[in-house]
Amino acid sequence: MEYTSETIEVLDDIQAVRKRPGMYVGNTGLRGFHHLLWEIVDNSVDEALAGFCTEIVVRIHEDGSASVEDNGRGIPVEEHPTFKRSALEIVMTKLHSGGKFSKKAYKVSGGLHGVGLSVVNALSEWLEVWVKRNGKIYHQRYERGRAVKQLEVVGESNETGTKIAFKPDPEIFEVTEFDYDLISERLRELAFLNRCLKIKLIDERKRRSETFYSEDGILGFLNYLNRGKDVISDVIYVCGERDGIFVEVAFQFTNEEFERLLAFANSIHTVEGTHVSGFRSGLTRAINEYGKRKIKKFKPISGVDVREGLTAVLSVKVPDPQFEGQTKAKLTNTEVRRIVDSLTYREFLRWLEENPNYAQRIVEKCILSMKAREMARRTKEIAKKRHLTLPGKLADCTVRGELFIVEGESAGGSAKQARDRRFQAVLPIRGKIINVEKSGILRALKNDEIKSIASAIGGGIGGDFDISKVRYKRIIIMTDADVDGAHIRTLLLTFFYRYMRPLIEHGRIYIALPPLYRVKKDGRIYYVYSERELRDLIERIGKAEVQRFKGLGEMNPNQLWETTMNPRSRKLVRVTIEDALMAEKMFRILMGEDVEARKEFIMSHARYVRNLDV
Repeated sequence: MEYTSETIEVLDDIQAVRKRPGMYVGNTGLRGFHHLLWEIVDNSVDEALAGFCTEIVVRIHEDGSASVEDNGRGIPVEEHPTFKRSALEIVMTKLHSGGKFSKKAYKVSGGLHGVGLSVVNALSEWLEVWVKRNGKIYHQRYERGRAVKQLEVVGESNETGTKIAFKPDPEIFEVTEFDYDLISERLRELAFLNRCLKIKLIDERKRRSETFYSEDGILGFLNYLNRGKDVISDVIYVCGERDGIFVEVAFQFTNEEFERLLAFANSIHTVEGTHVSGFRSGLTRAINEYGKRKIKKFKPISGVDVREGLTAVLSVKVPDPQFEGQTKAKLTNTEVRRIVDSLTYREFLRWLEENPNYAQRIVEKCILSMKAREMARRTKEIAKKRHLTLPGKLADCTVRGELFIVEGESAGGSAKQARDRRFQAVLPIRGKIINVEKSGILRALKNDEIKSIASAIGGGIGGDFDISKVRYKRIIIMTDADVDGAHIRTLLLTFFYRYMRPLIEHGRIYIALPPLYRVKKDGRIYYVYSERELRDLIERIGKAEVQRFKGLGEMNPNQLWETTMNPRSRKLVRVTIEDALMAEKMFRILMGEDVEARKEFIMSHARYVRNLDV
């Protein structure tokens, strides 16, 4: 193959974006698909930051398209002095064009590369824009990044604003539908981050809508995140401005095991960056300074122990932000770290001095976290030295597959015989594990069943948990379909939620649903998973032989494999964070003394306990 000057290609802006979409939107999956919507929404939010927009309406249409409308100033439509085309068409079709390079139109903005709108246009099957400006309504249509008609006046209006409707190109994206919950969560964030900005979401596919509006800002956001959590401090609020950079952070300490920090730069959700490292550094310095002043023989506490159980919302407004890439996942301005660190340290230390009761509780939790982490580390080292990394009762598999945590030695024996040894591991547990909600991490780490589960799964425990070191793709809880089984299931879910939460967040925890009945009629076998299924089956086939499975131990290996362990025929429920929280609620009700409440809850939550004879 020759390599000459003729092989050198020069792509125009639209061709370049369509050729390499990942450079501009991250990928062509779910993330990139929704990134198109974020680019347009963020432009409307920039108008709000500039003080010209008070309302944004986002619609998901039945044909797979979406639209964003705001009441900002409207994109300029006048002829551009250099290109002799409307400014609207320039920003829609040319990369690195826009009004955010200088500070003439926007002092603070999330958009700064001038590629957002043109990228959305290039990666859309079609895009239409309406601009209310100068007393008129302007309209133009594009297809795959190219204008297919001239800008035209289609009406009159005394209002101002911009509406953009677009349909992501199925030739580019693997995903073809907008996710309502994902969009709802992002718009809720933006409403909290931008006080008094009204954002409405309308889904025309399912005829539902929500309106997001907050006068409390990030304080309201923090209260929303911590609803139902066991908090150990008041909300701490810090804000200030230096060198034109505005910093605002609200945080609170809870009895959770994991940190939850949501960070934003100019309302853009950033996973990491200099503002995050500055906040964490200032937080740790303040705790250690307070401990050194107030506690005898105080030992410095590491950042990971300080942040255990912390919930925080951090927002910075930066006049000239620098991000890594167009997706803006990381803020890189070095001066931001110094400012956030200094402000957090000074204000949080002052708060600790003024609130000694809360300060003592926070420091005690940090010290407890440090001791638990040290104990977990030593336990892990001892296990390695003794070659006891894996528990003796674990029947492991040969490839990285799935782990069944099975209730009882009898059911565990059947499961070991039934499994596919190549990719299915089985760990029997004896009875009910310790209630980690009640006992705490130090007692939990001494419990044999907890240690067996933790060592079998790998990845550590608590704040040190590393999901990349987990030994299985799936963790499947397999218990009897009765109250005792539900109890064990909730104890396990509580343990995973408290000390291995990333497993749930990454969709790695499942609940197996074994059948309740085996029905035999004319030599044919039916497995039935609920009372209703049984009634429907008997009505259809007539009188039959019915066997009720009181527990997994009553099923022989063949039955257990075919109904509960065979990937082709089994039924699994993937556990979500909401499921884990519901399991905790269920545990409290099941263990309570109110019999009627227990019956009502069991019957209305068949996902956890199915059709019990209560």
